[in-house]
This record gives sequence, structure tokens and C-alpha cells, in this order.
Amino acid sequence: MRHGVLPSPLGELTLARDERGLVGIWYEDHRGGAPADLGARDDAAFGDVAAQLAEYFAGERTAFDLPLAPRGDAFEARVRAALLEIPYGATRTYGELARALGGPGYAQAVGAANGRNPLSVVVPCHRVVGADGALTGYAGGLWRKRFLLSLEEPAADAAGRLF
Repeated sequence: MRHGVLPSPLGELTLARDERGLVGIWYEDHRGGAPADLGARDDAAFGDVAAQLAEYFAGERTAFDLPLAPRGDAFEARVRAALLEIPYGATRTYGELARALGGPGYAQAVGAANGRNPLSVVVPCHRVVGADGALTGYAGGLWRKRFLLSLEEPAADAAGRLF
């Protein structure tokens, strides 16, 4: 495993990868933090990730094409797969994801797994909102979630916003 640090509009990002792919992307004040042992620092090993993130933040990329190798249990993997199905510029509620994964009773489990997503931005956990559309929990802070959703907001929707 190796890691790198990358500047972004959301602050420094710590990235980690192993031989299988990208293991995680964490904000500098990420709730729960990055794992303690991320291996040697090798910023040059993340050129592909840096390029795709730069394109995303410039509004030129709507999906990532990176090998992913996050840690977690089988349910967390199912939640991450469901998150990857949420289109750029769209949101889903925890309840909608829960129903897609087996039933409305899964909403809290979906929320917990979503909160443990180690691949911020790339696996779009920021696209999950509360039942009423409100911004709820985000390991990087609600200001980052708001930033990401605004970045992805369709131009016609942004033009009609009052704020």
C-alpha cells in the first residue's frame, strides 16, 4: 500500500492504493479519519487519480474510470455499488437506496454504510439526501456535500435557484 496527498477545492485529500486499486480518499478532517497505516508516501503514484479529479472539479468529468479496491463488508460493497448507479447531477434518498437493497428497514444500515464509504467523491455518497431532500450527514462535512452537489447541479436547475 502507498499513499499520496493531493490539493483540491475541498482541501487536501489523502489517497491510498494497493496493487488492486484505489483503497480510499479522505479529507483532512474526515470524520473517522484515514487508517493509520497507509504505507509509504508516493504522490507520483496518483497521477491518474489527480487527473480525473481535476477534470471532475473543472466540470469536465461526470464519472470516474479508476480501479477501486475499498475495504469493507459485503453489505458496504452492495451500498457502494448502489451509489455508483446514482447518475451525475441526481440524488437518491436513504430510503430509496434501502428499498433497492432489500427493504425500507435498511435505511439506517444504508446510512451507516454510506458514512463509512472510504472513496469520497469517486464513489458518490454525497448524492444521498434525507427523505425531504435535506442535506444530511457527510463524513467530510455538509459544506463539502453542498459544494459537490452544486458542482453537479444541471445548469437549468442552478439558474432557477434563489440562493
